Amino acid sequence: MSRDRKYYCVYIMGSLSGTLYIGVRGNLHRRTFNTNSTKFEGFTDRYEVVRLLYFEFYDDVHKALAREKQLKDDDAPRRWR
Repeated sequence: MSRDRKYYCVYIMGSLSGTLYIGVRGNLHRRTFNTNSTKFEGFTDRYEVVRLLYFEFYDDVHKALAREKQLKDDDAPRRWR
């Protein structure tokens, strides 16, 4: 990825117990580092969601947010369940 352009990453992180977290970030490397170093308390810390399972890059934040919403859609069948 070029450092000249801004990219947004839709990602899925998981725990050993099967908890999934879906999000969007501009800096995925920083996100995974902060999660694994447990700097912040919250959902990922509480459920030990520390493994990066999947990611997609987008150059448009609106496309990234639409994809995140699509992945989180409660009406969609959950293939991983």
